[in-house]
Amino acid sequence: MLDNRFLTLFVLTNDASRTRQLRLPFRHLKIAGILSGIFALLMAFVLVDYARIKADHMKYGSLWSDGSESTATLKGFATRIKELETQLAKLNLFDQKIRIISNMEKEPRPAGLADHQILGMGGDSVVDEEMFLRPGAKVGELVSKMNTDLMNLEHMSLTQEESFNELKDYISRRSVMLASTPSILPAKGWVTSNFGSRISPFTGIPQHHTGLDIANRTGTPVVASADGMVVDSGKDANLGKFVVISHGYGIKTTYGHLSEAMVRAGQKVKRGALIGQMGSTGRSTGPHLHYAVSVNGLNVNPEKYIVD
Repeated sequence: MLDNRFLTLFVLTNDASRTRQLRLPFRHLKIAGILSGIFALLMAFVLVDYARIKADHMKYGSLWSDGSESTATLKGFATRIKELETQLAKLNLFDQKIRIISNMEKEPRPAGLADHQILGMGGDSVVDEEMFLRPGAKVGELVSKMNTDLMNLEHMSLTQEESFNELKDYISRRSVMLASTPSILPAKGWVTSNFGSRISPFTGIPQHHTGLDIANRTGTPVVASADGMVVDSGKDANLGKFVVISHGYGIKTTYGHLSEAMVRAGQKVKRGALIGQMGSTGRSTGPHLHYAVSVNGLNVNPEKYIVD
């Protein structure tokens, strides 16, 4: 049934004779009220939804910021890992060059390494720059891969350290051996008689000469041809005043016909150290030095041990 009631509104002005009235049907007012309520509910929903979206935006914005900072930190670590790998690769190359120079390419490898494995290691990191550019890159995944990189770097550095220690010991042994190997002429002068067969100046018959004869004036300095220890110093009927030096590794050198021996048994000497003066003592035809080299008790040609 239709509602025919009206709401009458009187509008008064300064001129009372011109009073106006406005008649509003009740059914229109009900419709307006319902529409107003619906509008109010819609506004309330919009405001609540806006507040929720705003809060979510702030929350995810904070998480994004934290994620960006974490990713930047991880990227810095990845860069550092790559730098360390590059340095290890350079050390590996240096290691190989030293081994080639030292003729150690066929030397035994450190324990735990296969025969075919090259000492010193290097390689690419499992963490690529592209990983940081992938959408949704997970921090946990990156951290896991970096842990793998760091474990590899630790293994490579320990292996490289072991290789360098081996090189150091090898070169140290070689340097001692080289310093102890006769390599210089022990006196200035002229070689008047070589090692090997010759005619004896005393008997005129062939004989084996056990060393080199180097002639010069009496008093010419005689020096040690390598590092070693004096094991004998005295006077002999044939060699006259003499000095014998042991250089280790089975090598000995003998210096005879000295006018004066200036070292004693038990004394350590360095290559080039003064050990005596040239003379003509013992069985000699004139001032000269008899210089002999023996290896494991056998005389060898001293010329093989002269490099200058």
